[in-house]
Amino acid sequence: MPSRKSVGPVAGRKLPSATFQLPFHRSVSREEAARNRARWHRFLAYYKPHLPLLGAVLCCAVLVSLTALALPLIANHIVKRLPELAGSSDAIGQLLVLGGVLLVVFAVQALATYFVDYRGHVMGARIEAQVRGELFEHCQKLSFSFYDRQRTGQLMSRITNDSLWLGELFHHGPEDLAISLLKFTGALAVLVWIDPLIALVIVSLLPFAMGYAFYFNNRMNKALRTSKERIAGVNERVEDALGGIRVVQSFANEGDEKTRFDVENAEFLRSRAEGYRSEAMLWSGMDAFAQLVTIVVIVFGAIRILGGEMDAAGLFTLLLCVGVLLDPLKRFDNFIRLWQEGYTGFVRAMELLEEQPDIADRPQAQPLGSVTGAIGFDNVGFRYEAGEPKVLERVTLSIRPGEFVALVGPSGVGKSTLCSLIPRFYDVDAGKVTLDGRDVRNATLATLRRHVGVVQQDVYLFSGTVAENLRYGRAGASMDEIVAAAKAANAHDFILALPQGYDTDIGQRGVKLSGGQKQRLTIARAFLKNPSVLIFDEATSALDNESERAIQQSLLSLAKGRTTLVIAHRLSTIRHADRILVLTRDGIVEEGTHDALMAMGGTYAGLHAMQGRI
Repeated sequence: MPSRKSVGPVAGRKLPSATFQLPFHRSVSREEAARNRARWHRFLAYYKPHLPLLGAVLCCAVLVSLTALALPLIANHIVKRLPELAGSSDAIGQLLVLGGVLLVVFAVQALATYFVDYRGHVMGARIEAQVRGELFEHCQKLSFSFYDRQRTGQLMSRITNDSLWLGELFHHGPEDLAISLLKFTGALAVLVWIDPLIALVIVSLLPFAMGYAFYFNNRMNKALRTSKERIAGVNERVEDALGGIRVVQSFANEGDEKTRFDVENAEFLRSRAEGYRSEAMLWSGMDAFAQLVTIVVIVFGAIRILGGEMDAAGLFTLLLCVGVLLDPLKRFDNFIRLWQEGYTGFVRAMELLEEQPDIADRPQAQPLGSVTGAIGFDNVGFRYEAGEPKVLERVTLSIRPGEFVALVGPSGVGKSTLCSLIPRFYDVDAGKVTLDGRDVRNATLATLRRHVGVVQQDVYLFSGTVAENLRYGRAGASMDEIVAAAKAANAHDFILALPQGYDTDIGQRGVKLSGGQKQRLTIARAFLKNPSVLIFDEATSALDNESERAIQQSLLSLAKGRTTLVIAHRLSTIRHADRILVLTRDGIVEEGTHDALMAMGGTYAGLHAMQGRI
């Protein structure tokens, strides 16, 4: 296909950056409010398959909170009884019994904490894996036009980095909220019971602490959002540099790539530094608040003791309860951080899941049965983006079942685009494309693409063995069928020469093979698919002359009984085509056999003469 340079989200519909704002920060439109409600419902829906486990985690969270409150109350009881026990003969025994009660409470708290931490994390990890799986599955459905606009590194960041924090949020969210609420209300109730005045002083300080937390939380959120965008840029830079490492090294451009990486890395570092500054201000401020509350309790408690309105046991219990009271505030701070990390990632994930494929099955789409391979283009018009010039306009063409048709012409006139409309990699803007007289848009995508085999100019092989890559053409193919396809593509001999033959691992993107070998494997993969329509887009461009001649013979034998379209710049590969179509900016200007077109002395003859001089 014509090169569609990926220029990122700026070039097309931008995936909006994720934000979370507190309700009083800004007003939102009705549509945005509806979208946020839908996302919130979807967020909660992820808990549905895990409700029994979530219930058990919350029950244990209640136990953690109750035991945390029980410890200072039991300590209060022990201290108050000390004068009574001082004259008792079994004082040690009674204290040991009370100590045993403390140990039982501690053991219950430890077991409940273990369950919350372990099983809660497992629940979060399962939800995280589910979201990541949904993102990957959805990305498989998105159309070519989406990937024309987006960068793979940015998408990888959404699927991997953003989803990492989801597990933490799904786990710690309910746990921290439940424990914080129970501990805070319980500790506050104990404080009021022991000394309402001191409780009132502590409560009067809370709004200042909450305002402080919200302010620096907002700053941390902005820095976090920037960091997510920056790390996506780093991922993209790494992917480009390492994926094209052979080009980088062949041009000795390692220094330039390092400079580009350093720029992205420095931007990411700056965003992280700003986030860490806000985080440090938040946590140090909350720690200072905890110390302030402790000082207030000590001072006011001492004053109350001097006035005879409190005893030492009450002050001791107040100090223990302050620790219980401040733990929810710290947990709430942690929840805010997890919310920023996790929910921001969740929104970014939802934005991706809400992206609708441009190409999808119509409601009335029906599966294709047997296909003879008749292809029709009826007054077809197409452009890649709105506002761009049309690549194809008013193209009308009929291809008979089993016909071997070649498309030639200058680069950029739409040859690959024309062929991409048959399997619906893109949809026409005007007119229609038919297969056996049926509009391809009325066929299900799965059955349509099962009947169309494409060998593209951009060779792509997957990590794994030779056999695994060939079997990608047809998952259930036997070894005999794989070998037959390899022989048809003139690949069998070089495969046998590999260290483990068909079981040889070819590395990522077939890095251990030559360009010609990789291209022959992709052709064999298409042969194995055995489709009704074959499309070869510059499929022999990387082959040497000997391999090209062998492929031509295989192609001719394979083309018998099926419709074959070949796009070729090397005109020697299509001399035996039933019909050659010459495509220019003005559409199809010539068609006929090789000999007929040469006799015409037109565009095709000029292209042939030009290649002969080269």
